[in-house]
Amino acid sequence: MSDSPPQQPFHSPRSGHGDGGGFGAGLPVTAEATTLLLTGARLTDGRTVDVRLGGGRIQAVGTAGSLSASALSRVDLTGYLLLPAPAEPHAHGDTALTADGDGGPVSYAPDEVQRRATEAALLQLGHGATAVRSHVRIGDVHGLGPLEAVLQARRSLRGLADLSAVAVPRLLTGVAGADGLAMLRDAVKMGASVIGGCPDLDPDPAGFLEAVLGLAAEHGCPVDLHTDGDDPGRLGRLASMAGGLRPGVAIGPCGGLSRLPLDAAARAADQLAAAGVRVTCLPQGDCAALERRGLHTAPVRLLRASGVRVSAGSGALRDAGNPVGRGDPLEAAYLLASQGGLRAGEAYESVSAAAREAMGLPEVRVEAGFPAELLAVRGDGIAGVLSLAYSRIVIHRGRVVARTSAVREYCDSAVAVALDLPRQGRTEAGP
Repeated sequence: MSDSPPQQPFHSPRSGHGDGGGFGAGLPVTAEATTLLLTGARLTDGRTVDVRLGGGRIQAVGTAGSLSASALSRVDLTGYLLLPAPAEPHAHGDTALTADGDGGPVSYAPDEVQRRATEAALLQLGHGATAVRSHVRIGDVHGLGPLEAVLQARRSLRGLADLSAVAVPRLLTGVAGADGLAMLRDAVKMGASVIGGCPDLDPDPAGFLEAVLGLAAEHGCPVDLHTDGDDPGRLGRLASMAGGLRPGVAIGPCGGLSRLPLDAAARAADQLAAAGVRVTCLPQGDCAALERRGLHTAPVRLLRASGVRVSAGSGALRDAGNPVGRGDPLEAAYLLASQGGLRAGEAYESVSAAAREAMGLPEVRVEAGFPAELLAVRGDGIAGVLSLAYSRIVIHRGRVVARTSAVREYCDSAVAVALDLPRQGRTEAGP
């Protein structure tokens, strides 16, 4: 049974990007059960294939032209690279899109938070992220209102994208912490699927960790914490306390690890790896939840060399943490490849397979039997896609849910003809 009724075609939110004629221009966006045939798609191993989708899964993958097209909706992916869809493990939907305000205080009225969280998730979906984990602050004067609004956004997005919420209390120790802990329990009962927080900001970081990990064990929830990671002793204590907790612990953005002496950072990485603690880095910069903007990202190569499972997120999306944040997983991968020392394939894996794994989502491969969570990007290979990721087609639960069509044109000239420069047009990759 589908989680949601069939969605009507929709137009992209206010992103400032053209969609090459509108999302509803013939794309198959009706029932999830509709069978869809993707033709002429290139895979990362160089093969050109047809892919049949149905029931939210990949039914078959065959050589180009080998799968029957009768009674199927078709999308021509000639010139496109077909990939497992990325996921966004670290978003802030409650504060997204607030950097362009009038300078006054940000409104946390439930309808405003819901609108922001929904629009942010749709922007991220347009980039390719079919699943988003949103960290939501609770407590202070706003109580559980922002979380309730994000959960309502989650319900409204069913069938388009999977949105999950992380409850982020400010304090969990001392007199003020008692109220925070009670509110965190209420947040889990309301539907927050992950327990978060920032132990760095609590007067008793160890006590904060103990409270979070205890509550997570009690409810069987994963933990996803904000930390700068600049205190190796604190990271060691976290590793010793978190070891064995299921379904697991993730921390990030850990930019402070890059500022530690190499031997201290390596020891901390080894401890995290031994405890199974994952790290979510933010290549675009620290997010607003740390209440400051850092100059370093996590030492991804060092962490990976120690065996830490590293995913990458986008963090702030045009809020106080990053007024120009894009919320684009492919930009995070691009930065890891261009500045983080990863190969292009490793960088993309950090925003796709590793991100999905960190979020507890099923594995996706372009093979029969796997979930039909896919992203088609115009380009011949991963490196080209990360360099010029313009045109994208996003597939969630076996149907096309978003499309961005970039148009590249050159004026008539002898040099353009002689070089046979690549062009992208509105009629490409149509159904």
